[in-house]
Amino acid sequence: MWMYALRRLILTIPILLGVTVICFALVQLAPGDPVQSLVRPDATPEQIQSLRAFYGLDQPVVVQYFMWLWRVIGGNFGMSISTNLPVATEVLRAFQNTIVIALISVVIAFIVSLILGTIAAVRQGGIVDRIVTAIAVFGISVPTFWLAVVLVIIFAVDLNWLPATGMGAGSDTFNYLDWNDFKFAVMPIIALALPPLAIMTRTTRSSLSEILNQDFIQTLRAKGLSEFAIITHAIRNIMPSAVAMLGLQLGYLIGGSVLVETVFTWPGTGFLLNKAILTRDIPLLQGTILVLATAFVLINLVVDLAQSLVDPRIKRS
Repeated sequence: MWMYALRRLILTIPILLGVTVICFALVQLAPGDPVQSLVRPDATPEQIQSLRAFYGLDQPVVVQYFMWLWRVIGGNFGMSISTNLPVATEVLRAFQNTIVIALISVVIAFIVSLILGTIAAVRQGGIVDRIVTAIAVFGISVPTFWLAVVLVIIFAVDLNWLPATGMGAGSDTFNYLDWNDFKFAVMPIIALALPPLAIMTRTTRSSLSEILNQDFIQTLRAKGLSEFAIITHAIRNIMPSAVAMLGLQLGYLIGGSVLVETVFTWPGTGFLLNKAILTRDIPLLQGTILVLATAFVLINLVVDLAQSLVDPRIKRS
């Protein structure tokens, strides 16, 4: 196990270096000059050049990359052009807000999808199976942005049960165990949880149906095992694929939170990324993209290790 984990960790290093190159290149290829958005219309060329030199934008692209990479390795993501605050502080605070609601969403989606997918697989072709399938198709088809807007209209505007936007007192004092704070996170969590819930429900139903129709399941029934024991055994067989799907959906939630966080003004990495794009804040944009991409790579690493625990065949391969 430890040798497998070490091999996977070593393979992750060049991937992370590739991520830094892509992250830096994407920002550099974006149109526009960030310095122009910071200076007054009557700024002199000397003032503009001085500002470019201050942020290192007057250096060749290759030099800019290695300067940036060296600072990133040391934990220095630079200063935000728009707020003049350390990028690391802003990104990590936003990432904390995103990862918490993403984890809550994916755990809810995993548990509910396992229950619904199992019920649908056991009741194949029945009315329950059709209802669960319809719910899953709806969850996959509905655009996340539209769902977020509908949630605001229903629960914030019409019923006035939940706050429409924001994070209450802010991330520094936010308490997820206090309903007065947590109610701000309810709608973002629902909007984030529905798509992965639908996808994992269909995957669970399909995989479990295939297992339950195999010959060894009939053998277990012939031996007198209870239906609950048989279903438990079948679920154990689909766990490697379920764990892989769980990791993929968590990565999707972290990386695809831009629309949801924008609608609900939730101060996470998606909201921060949108802000950095609009203000052409290169250091903030680079830092946010890098943290999101690194998180996705590390999540995949953790998923691989988790799969090796539930399926020993992976380690042998």
